[in-house]
Formats: sequence, C-alpha cells, structure tokens
Amino acid sequence: MLGFLVPTDQRRTLDELTDKLDLSVGAVAAKRSAFWIMLVLSAVIAISGVIGDSTATVIGAMIVAPLSIPILGVALGVATGRAVLVGRSALLVVAGIAVVVVLGFLFAQLLPNPVNVLSNAQVVGRTSPKLMDLTAALATGLVAAVAITRRDVGDVLPGVAIAISLVPPLGVVGVCLGSQAPALALGAFVLFASNMLAMIITTTTVLLLAGYGRDAEAPTGGRGRAYVVLGAALILVAVPMVINSLSTLWAGQISDVARDWLREQPGAQVVDVTLHSDTATITVLGPQQLPDLAELQRRVDDLVPWHPDVVVVHNVGGRVRPR
Repeated sequence: MLGFLVPTDQRRTLDELTDKLDLSVGAVAAKRSAFWIMLVLSAVIAISGVIGDSTATVIGAMIVAPLSIPILGVALGVATGRAVLVGRSALLVVAGIAVVVVLGFLFAQLLPNPVNVLSNAQVVGRTSPKLMDLTAALATGLVAAVAITRRDVGDVLPGVAIAISLVPPLGVVGVCLGSQAPALALGAFVLFASNMLAMIITTTTVLLLAGYGRDAEAPTGGRGRAYVVLGAALILVAVPMVINSLSTLWAGQISDVARDWLREQPGAQVVDVTLHSDTATITVLGPQQLPDLAELQRRVDDLVPWHPDVVVVHNVGGRVRPR
C-alpha cells in the first residue's frame, strides 16, 4: 500500500524534503522573503474575498498561500526527531497566524458597518466547524504528504487543496474580532486549528511509514511525547466540532417539532431554526395568533437533553407567489 502511495522511484530524499520545508537552510533570505510576501498577499486577497462575500476571490487566495510550508515543517521535524526544526517551524506558524489575523482585524475597522459582514456566506461557513470539516482536513493532510514525498506530483494542485483549510479561516478570525464577534472568531480558529493538526498528524504518519525517521536515525522517545501532544490537541479541537454537528442534527429535529406545533395554523411556516448554546431560535412566518408557546418549549425539552430556552421570532404574514 505504501509503495502505491509513495513509490520508491519517486520518493524524495530527506535532504530534498528538508530543503523544501526548512526555511533556515539553503537560500534562507530568498525563502523567507518569498514566504512573507506570499503570505501577506494571500491574506489580503482572502480577507477581501471574505468581506466581499466572493468565493472566486477566496479561491484566488488559496493558490498563493504558503502557510502550509512551516506546518509541514513541523510534521517533518516530528517524524525525524528534530526538535529544532519543530520549534523553528512552529514559530513561523504562530507568526503567520498573527499576521493574517491582524490584517483581518484592520480590514474590519475600515468597514462602515462590520456587523453586516458576519452574515455573509464566507463567514458563516467557517465559524461553525463540524466533524465533516475534520474529515476533509485529514484528506487534505494526506494530499500534503503525497505532494511533498513524491517527485512526480506537482506542487500547484496540492497547494490549492492545502490552502483551502488555512488562510481563509484565519482571515475570518481577524474580521470577526474586528467586528466584535469573539465567539464567531473562536469558531473560525477551531476550524483552522483542526485542519492544521490533522495535516501535521497525517503527514507525520506518512513520513514515518515512508522511512524518513529511519533516514534521520531519529530517537523514538521524543516522537512519543509529540504524538501525545498532537493527539490531545486534536481531541481538544474535535470536541466543539462534535457539539456543532450534534447541534445541527438537533436543529433539524427542532424544526420538525416546530412544524408539527404549527400544523393547525393555516399558512404558518418554519423559516429557520438555529441552536446556539442554551437558546433555540425558531423563525416563524404565519398569522397573528400562534399556538401555545409553552407547548413548543415542552416538546423541545423532551428532545434536547440540556433544555434550551426557545425563542420564537414571529413574522406576521405569508408568502405571495406571482401568477
């Protein structure tokens, strides 16, 4: 299986990987200048796309994002037992995160009404990560591992797949902080962190299976501690993703309960249901008089274990369709 994933005749050497992923060896000045220039440009493009709710612009940012380099450098350092490489790469990752978040924050200050940004699709889609996002992150990490270990796999396509999970969520973190929405910023950061950790774990696994640890004659003791730290961190970020997934499931069930509650009201419709923490918000379009709200609360209490407070947003009226 590994021979299929990383054929021997296409396997890059450890020195080649080090040259690609360690910005402190070789042409150091050129590597670092390219990293920071491309990171800043990528951040500006991504943040502009997020604020403008433009998917095409965000995709443009994915093509030039270099943040995957130090993240993969962490994986190489763990696999080869090079603590110095792990430390250098981790510092670059932290510095890169800070740059993107600060740029997002500053851009948000230039907006006439930053609250409006919080409802666009680019923000909403990245502030409530679910388990399926973690699945995608694991696949992204595998793409990264294949890309860096095989000579016959081009860098452009894997770079796009990797960048999808990195710079845009960080841009959303900065924009949400600048729009005074720290809870949304935390959700976007969880998405970034889960993607980064999944990438490190899957890439480290492939590198070890491909024999790079043996090439470096790395001691196993340090790696064991790194595995524990990475595993614990992944579990930590997976918890809110599980909660979000369950909340989405329960929101769908609450929607069904609300429709049944409105069954006797002609023309009444459930427009939207959101479940956040201890509040279930149900948006209803219908006549002036609604059924007993206490009955709806009892039904939701029977459904959701922590008994969230039900808030009904009642829009009086109905849908009109042109003939």
